[in-house]
Amino acid sequence: LTELSFYRNGPFLDMCEGPHVDTTRDIPRDGFKLRSVAGAYWRGDSDNVMMTRIYAWAFGDKETLDLHLDAYEQALLRDHKKLGRELGIYTIDNDIGRGLPLWLPNGTVIRDELEKLAKELEFKANYQRVATPHIARRDLFYQTGHLPYYADGMYPPMELIEEGDDGEQVKEAYVLKPMNCPHHHKIFSSEPRSYRDLPLRLAEYGQVYRFEESGAVGGLMRVRGMNMNDAHIYCSEDQIKSEFRNVMALHDEAYAILGLDNYYIRLSRWDPDDPKGKDKYVDDPKSWETCERLIAELLNEMEVAYVDGPGEAAFYGPKIDMQFPTVTGRDESVSTIQLDFAVPPRLGLCYVGSDGADHVPYCIHRAPFSTHERFVAFLIEHFAGAFPTWLAPVQVRVLTVSNQFTEYGQRVVDKLRARFIRAELGSASDTVSKKIREGTTQKIPNLVVVGEREAQDSTVTLRRYGIEKQETLTLDALERTLVEAIEQRSLELPLS
Repeated sequence: LTELSFYRNGPFLDMCEGPHVDTTRDIPRDGFKLRSVAGAYWRGDSDNVMMTRIYAWAFGDKETLDLHLDAYEQALLRDHKKLGRELGIYTIDNDIGRGLPLWLPNGTVIRDELEKLAKELEFKANYQRVATPHIARRDLFYQTGHLPYYADGMYPPMELIEEGDDGEQVKEAYVLKPMNCPHHHKIFSSEPRSYRDLPLRLAEYGQVYRFEESGAVGGLMRVRGMNMNDAHIYCSEDQIKSEFRNVMALHDEAYAILGLDNYYIRLSRWDPDDPKGKDKYVDDPKSWETCERLIAELLNEMEVAYVDGPGEAAFYGPKIDMQFPTVTGRDESVSTIQLDFAVPPRLGLCYVGSDGADHVPYCIHRAPFSTHERFVAFLIEHFAGAFPTWLAPVQVRVLTVSNQFTEYGQRVVDKLRARFIRAELGSASDTVSKKIREGTTQKIPNLVVVGEREAQDSTVTLRRYGIEKQETLTLDALERTLVEAIEQRSLELPLS
């Protein structure tokens, strides 16, 4: 927060973002709409008189109001908390704890598909997979510099009595890890490294825990337990640009598969004029200038437009943020690529260069798919819950016109499941129109209707979500079409 604004109406002084008007006569009638009313006690005291609080939208003209109302309606329709519950993606249970989501079967399918995609892209880009524990000794985070600055974002330590090397009992403090990088740094330092080993790319879907304030926790966007699509690339200074370029290409490929192209780049820098800068950033102006220059040069060489973000850097280095304007009117930081010059020397990371001397590597932190929690929430709202076939929890539901065609319907399901297509047989008791309505409400991408004609001809009638036109296909053609769409991760089925 850099400034406060105040508005005065007669004797009333309001600290408010504004704007205010002198009188309601300044609001055009067609630019105003009542939203809701609610009761409120004067000064929040239940002993005082109950008043009526009026919520409304007010804009300078009808066109702006209509745009806002449309965005508001879209936000309600696409709200991941609402859709997550209705589509059986996740749940939160107070006995488990706030901000600790339980992934239901449908949500777990989405997680698994995203993780499979990430691992395939990382394999092609020569990443090596690692796995690390959920906890570590607290001292590790003092070594990296995360503590004491990050203490408020961590769960309290677990105090344990252990036997020391000399046989004496000692008190040790362990913490749930809030990030994966210290563990990966220790993997890097677990053996001697040479310049021939660089760049070294270590990847992990790692579970981390961050103690978000209760008021900030909500849905999947802000949670306390999260699974991160994490990787750390250890490289020399002359490899920074090429590795950043490769990481950005990986982002582009992943986002193209998901149909995400409406994003912009923010170059998040340190702010040397920030009076609290020494508390927020590593105090090494020369390294900051070098790293920011390298990233800016790369973006300019790639002719990538970006906005400047002073004061948005990580404490250990500058970063690139992928910012997505969402249908709900927010800008979301979906992913980040960070250049870390500060932590590797603190942990004594080094490699032997071609000159035979020890050198400290740079570390690039990247997470194209963010965390499962945040990214799935973003995708729910992006697709409004109507996922493409390859990502949908149920890819095909087979609906029979009547019970006498259940055997053929099951044959269709079995044929598709033999190709690892997530197909299921719909309810036998309801009418076909009710089955179609139910499947549409559940946003299943492909509803297959079978009756007498289909059973006789070994065909199916295909209804795709959001498309009125029906297709009649042979059973073999349906199988080929679905397999192709799933293998290619198509956003739509390859049909005419």
